[in-house]
Amino acid sequence: MYSLTVRDHMMIAHSFRGEIFGPAQNLHGATFVVDLTFESEQLDGDNLVIDIGLASEALKAILQPLNYQNLDELPLFAGQNTTTEFLAKHIFDEVAAQMKAGQLGKQAKVVKRLTVQLKESHVAWASYSGHLA
Repeated sequence: MYSLTVRDHMMIAHSFRGEIFGPAQNLHGATFVVDLTFESEQLDGDNLVIDIGLASEALKAILQPLNYQNLDELPLFAGQNTTTEFLAKHIFDEVAAQMKAGQLGKQAKVVKRLTVQLKESHVAWASYSGHLA
């Protein structure tokens, strides 16, 4: 299996509802390092999994509306606990939609699996991974 990963980051603020979250129920910040990995069983005609430039631009565009925002105030996430796991799935869905719309180029057709990993610190991270149709 071939893979290609691009990386970016975002800084957000949010709070959580529920006793399980302890002090994280209060407004707090997080800086996430976001890794986006595309996997394919084969390379395309140009020997690529996906174009690095297009993948990097797509990730930056998806993170931009979240960067430096209080996620509690965004209508997009109303009523949601924006956990690291939840955000990984959100980013996955956004990338998959861009791929389906052809915004990541013809190379995206060979991509079979996508993984989004959010690193909250050097000791804690979460990811969402799935096959693409």
